[in-house]
Amino acid sequence: MSYPVQGACQCGNVTYTLNQTPKMVIACHCIECQKLSTAPFSVTAVVSNEDIEITGELKEWRRIADSGNKNYAMFCPDCGNRVYHFNPDAPSTLKLKLKSSSPDDHKVFEPTVHVWVSEKQDWYEVPKGVKVFDKQP
Repeated sequence: MSYPVQGACQCGNVTYTLNQTPKMVIACHCIECQKLSTAPFSVTAVVSNEDIEITGELKEWRRIADSGNKNYAMFCPDCGNRVYHFNPDAPSTLKLKLKSSSPDDHKVFEPTVHVWVSEKQDWYEVPKGVKVFDKQP
């Protein structure tokens, strides 16, 4: 895989350039992520702030997770695509939780970890060879 990788929201008003390999790619099967993605799970690439460049106007949405962690989302105000999530209470470990929106190479978003499999859809089979966690690791 060669970098940088380009991506954008549905309407193209928010774009990003990912300059490095994500630290990890997580498939989250929790009920909230099922709602977010309108799919059986949500895919998130954890990247460092310095490894990504984002252009375009973003709006913010917030929720408090069951753990008490703050989960903030930045999204395109025109098409509604979430671009990334972050926790403002973890500035020393702040990572962008990049949502997989139209990258040049889809392989960059292949999950290596599956979390909250205790809430996964019964019909979905987690691939062999990936780390699996019943809840949040």
